[in-house]
Amino acid sequence: MAEKNAGGTVGAAGRALAADRADAIRNVVLVGHSGAGKTTLVEHLLAATGTVQRPGRVEDGNTVSDFDEVEVRQQRSVNLAVAPLTYGGVKINLLDTPGYADFVGDLRAGLRAADAALFVVSACEGVDGLTQMLWEECAQVGMPRAVVITKLDHQRANFEEVLVTCQDVFGDGVAPLYLPVITNGHVNGLIGLLSQKFYNYASGDRAEKDPGAEYAAQIETYRGDLIEGIIQESEDESLMERYLAGEPIDGIMLIEDLEKAVARGSFYPVLCTGSGVGATEVLELITQGFPSPLEHCQHEVSDLSGKPVQDIACDPEGPLLAEVVKTTSDPYVGRISLVRVFSGTLRPDMTVHVSGHGLAERGHEDHDVDERIGTLSCPLGKQQRTTPKAIAGDIVAVAKLSRAETGDTLSDVERPLCMTAWSMPEPLLPVAIRARSKADEDKLSQALARLVAEDPTLRLENNAETRQLVLWCMGEAHTDVVLDRLAKRHGVEVERIELRVPLRETFGGKCQAMGRNVKQTGGHGQYAICHIEVEPLPSGSGFEFVDKIVGGVVPRQFIPSVEKGVRAQMERGVVAGYPMVDLRVTLYDGKAHPVDSSDMAFQIAGQLALKEAASKVPTLLLEPVDELSVLVADDYVGSVMSDLSSRRGRVLGTEPVGTGRTLVKAEVPELEITRYAIDLRSMSHGTGTFHRSFLRYEPLPPNLASKVTAAD
Repeated sequence: MAEKNAGGTVGAAGRALAADRADAIRNVVLVGHSGAGKTTLVEHLLAATGTVQRPGRVEDGNTVSDFDEVEVRQQRSVNLAVAPLTYGGVKINLLDTPGYADFVGDLRAGLRAADAALFVVSACEGVDGLTQMLWEECAQVGMPRAVVITKLDHQRANFEEVLVTCQDVFGDGVAPLYLPVITNGHVNGLIGLLSQKFYNYASGDRAEKDPGAEYAAQIETYRGDLIEGIIQESEDESLMERYLAGEPIDGIMLIEDLEKAVARGSFYPVLCTGSGVGATEVLELITQGFPSPLEHCQHEVSDLSGKPVQDIACDPEGPLLAEVVKTTSDPYVGRISLVRVFSGTLRPDMTVHVSGHGLAERGHEDHDVDERIGTLSCPLGKQQRTTPKAIAGDIVAVAKLSRAETGDTLSDVERPLCMTAWSMPEPLLPVAIRARSKADEDKLSQALARLVAEDPTLRLENNAETRQLVLWCMGEAHTDVVLDRLAKRHGVEVERIELRVPLRETFGGKCQAMGRNVKQTGGHGQYAICHIEVEPLPSGSGFEFVDKIVGGVVPRQFIPSVEKGVRAQMERGVVAGYPMVDLRVTLYDGKAHPVDSSDMAFQIAGQLALKEAASKVPTLLLEPVDELSVLVADDYVGSVMSDLSSRRGRVLGTEPVGTGRTLVKAEVPELEITRYAIDLRSMSHGTGTFHRSFLRYEPLPPNLASKVTAAD
């Protein structure tokens, strides 16, 4: 939007940026696939405003956003990072998000904290499926968006081609504000389509010139489309008639209508960057076109009883309402919470109410506590610059909130509030781990608790059946980062082990058996004989114990002892050590001794009887079967259905969901989908999602059952 304002004031490097008015704040999240250039764009915007002296490079590991050791080593973003700067008297909080699907938790946190989104698209790679899904997600909540095409100086860059792709994928309302001028693979400047001026960066600074006759036809084509798009979004209904009649439209009026359309999320301008060109134009769009927090729709808020609260506005003088969008734990600094303030003003040393609800199934128990705020700081990468306050609309880092977790609400102690938890994908990749040494085992529990508190996409399960510690992650990259943090940040070494799926056992037929526990020793011996009949029940029926004793052959007080012994043996299994299910056991005869019979003697007899029965009929291993709902683009439905069939799955049917997507429903053995999160992402190019839920147990095929039995 250089047509309206050709410059702006900049922020001083190394100084904390403080905002005194909510209308002078912009919270902008950068979204795009991994490698699109989000972090590099942040560096150029910081350098353009004087926040840093020179832009860093991802390859050199010296960027502001990617300061974590894992990010430096892998040369990609894995964390949400905040980079504040000032331009034109406006504080801009840039939220740099990871582009890899495994780290969608941090991406969702960035969307939660932002009021507008910059979709960063590489000029040589185009738009991937994940970026398209995020665009649709932003559309559902009406978030204002703009597109920045990067890497125009790359040898494979093609501005026209990627622009058409963006218009096809993102839909109506996508139009360029500038055209790049590229000479010998180098971006020399930009042509403003509304001003029809050439902004030349050849000398390093922006100089305004006439574009020249050679660009006239190109300007006319793109400018006409841009003006028509702006007029269609204009609130002045007479503007289209005047335009069609050939009447010239005032440029200032067009820019004002453009800014209004961008702010309300109905028009999506396209900008471009490359060779250090375009940072000023992006900053102008953010400050003039994107909405302030005052224009942002408030999220759902309730009191602690669940009653909706409607009177919360973005007012620094209003009641405190803030949300922890990210938590990090440092062994030396402690816990640091990144907080978006929606109402009121946050100050150091004030006491706030911390409320967390709705994530109990992921290991985050509901909690309501009061805590004192520590130091407030304005984060710039790994630098924490102290700030005296954070008003409504701003983003700030809070130190030493020991109980606060990602997603928690901070509010006044006298008026506790709770914000509705944001949508988070379910972690669906199970990884079994164990401590490498006794020293690691002692520290493992505390280290994992800290990681789970800061990452809502990580779930911890201590499986009592398999006696394994299982991390539920988003994918392999997420797993690698979690294990790396355990080792580097918390000094805990673990190793991955083979995941065990909890199976079950049952009888393959009906039979009778006797349990004989007769031992004569000096003093009291053991005497208990029981006759039982065992028969399998339909899947899901559980266990039934039937008493058919007549004549007191087994005294009444010992009948529960037989049942207790049978249940104990069922828990231990009889073939491979897995619990037995779906059985009816009938006690129909037995013998007792007036002196040597006891509760324990009949418990042992019950166990022996069940073992004896297992030797007479086939014993089946049962595997858990899950109900799977897979949502994929129509192009991948055939591949997904074929893959599910190869996993011994039964496809139940398909149904269309929205435009261009299909929901595939199937029943699949759990043994076959332990790594389905990775395989589906590969098949669907990162666009497929799935949900699983336990359905029932079914017999394991004999060839697989023999392998399990041999292994155990």
